[in-house]
Amino acid sequence: MSIWGKIVGGAAGFALGGPLGAILGAVAGHAVDKMSDDSRDPEKAAKADDPTRRIAFTIAVIVLSAKMAKADGRVTKDEIAAFKQIFHIPPEEMKNVGKLFDQARRDAQGYEPYAKQIARLFRDRPAVLEELIGGLFHIARADGQVTEDELVFLRSIAEIFGLDESAWQRVKNANMGPDAQDPYSILGVTPDSSDAEIKAAYRKLIRENHPDKLVAEGMPQEFIDLANEKMAAINAAYDRLRKLRGLS
Repeated sequence: MSIWGKIVGGAAGFALGGPLGAILGAVAGHAVDKMSDDSRDPEKAAKADDPTRRIAFTIAVIVLSAKMAKADGRVTKDEIAAFKQIFHIPPEEMKNVGKLFDQARRDAQGYEPYAKQIARLFRDRPAVLEELIGGLFHIARADGQVTEDELVFLRSIAEIFGLDESAWQRVKNANMGPDAQDPYSILGVTPDSSDAEIKAAYRKLIRENHPDKLVAEGMPQEFIDLANEKMAAINAAYDRLRKLRGLS
């Protein structure tokens, strides 16, 4: 069964548990307890099989996209197109995925419990969490701008995910603003950083963001194109600094 069949079939909800599992159950018509944020053993969650992590990641993007749309007060055609660009949803499953999106928008529960669950599941995989925020940025900016409400929402998600200020600025600058092409911003360093610090930052980003590693850590295949774009940007930024500073 494909990942979409597992998602809309509702069985994944029982494997995930927590608020993500509960909202899946609601869409599928099953009763899945809304467990508290700390009800699932973090060690067990971290060792969940790759299909479960991929499902969790995918559901998180859908649910958090819906919550972001709710915060912004609108959903544009461009944002829907961007969502479809990320997730290659089979036509026969589009209606069911739409139901999940709508359920998340109507859900009275805030976005925080969902973000906390995904942060717990990927707590030792910051690159995966950064990529998730990058996907939300991709959707938010599809209509030509990231609104203030969307930016506040995304910043809050980053804080729940435990990303530090450097990581937040790196993700933000890579997705919007005049610093989007600044090699220092892309690498999360400053012009005052030493050559050694720049090399270390580059190696760390390459190690954490390699597409093969991200797939192994639970990122769905649909995000690999975005991950490849990010890798290209990281390599290009380092190459510019290498030439500018004469790094060996």
